[in-house]
Amino acid sequence: MPIAQIHMLEGRTEEQKAAVIEKVTDALCEAVDAPREAVRVMIMEMSNTHYGIGGKTIKSLGR
Repeated sequence: MPIAQIHMLEGRTEEQKAAVIEKVTDALCEAVDAPREAVRVMIMEMSNTHYGIGGKTIKSLGR
């Protein structure tokens, strides 16, 4: 059973997240010949204050 974890910043719409889940599922089915019902996709959202680049939060960098 393939399991994919996707980490991204908050702010995507429900439709965008559904599209990510569908496309990642399609890719895993094709790449490892897994049946769709066996694929799991988890989206882990984080705030822009919980992620940083170069010692600064994404929020402080204006992202």
